[in-house]
Amino acid sequence: MTSQPPSPPPQPEQPAEAVPTCYRHPDKETWVRCQRCERPICPDCMRDAAVGFQCPECVAEGNRGIRQAKSTFGGNVVRTPFVTYAILGINILVFGAQYLTGNEVTAQLAMWPAGVAGLDQYYRLITAAFVHGGVFHILFNSWALYVVGPYLERAFGHVRFVAIYLISALGGSVLGLWLDPVTQPTVGASGAIFGLFGAVFLVGRRLNMDVRGIAVLIVINLVITFLVPGISWTGHIGGLITGSLLAGALAYAPKSNRALWQVLAIAGALALLAVLVLVRASAILGAA
Repeated sequence: MTSQPPSPPPQPEQPAEAVPTCYRHPDKETWVRCQRCERPICPDCMRDAAVGFQCPECVAEGNRGIRQAKSTFGGNVVRTPFVTYAILGINILVFGAQYLTGNEVTAQLAMWPAGVAGLDQYYRLITAAFVHGGVFHILFNSWALYVVGPYLERAFGHVRFVAIYLISALGGSVLGLWLDPVTQPTVGASGAIFGLFGAVFLVGRRLNMDVRGIAVLIVINLVITFLVPGISWTGHIGGLITGSLLAGALAYAPKSNRALWQVLAIAGALALLAVLVLVRASAILGAA
């Protein structure tokens, strides 16, 4: 009888490898891992990377080191000029309300020195820029805004562009407050439009572009302003001066701390115009 070697002891059964679950969604199994942190991620958390996938946190961390694109003069890049289109829409809606209500809307929103000073209706200094005196008036201003608005909005960004537009309108109203008869109402976006014309001229000069075309356009409109009766020359001149100075300050702001200099320029323009309004309002009340 031959002896048999002893049988090896039974080996313990190996446990099956646990299926990993997404670190953000523990109820979802996955074998895919983030290429940066190697945490498991499910299809809802996968973000395409140069190689493989990354998790949302790693993508956000990587984006923080990427410098965001800016417009020519420091604002965010503008793909669609929403502000220009919004102003156009407001002008059209207000003109429709004027047509439906007769003179009621015009009387409530027009700028006239006696109303601004005597009734403390300072809102008229801005609302007058959204009221128009007829079809030709709104058509010209809308066309001009449609032509130059998107160009300036892309150059300055949404916020800086709306600042140039509204402060130009305010500048036109302030000059009217000082020089127009106290009972003379004024309406129209022409002050803001002239401010945009001046801004286009300053931007062109800053970028070493040919500005003869916009210079001729400004001169022609100034001639029309003084030759055609019924046009507010104060609104046009005030808007042109204000828009040109503000756009120049924004365009020529030093690149170091550009945003700070631009904020100071906008705040300074508003402060100066506010002082002029208060001084003139006091003078009108004193003479009453």
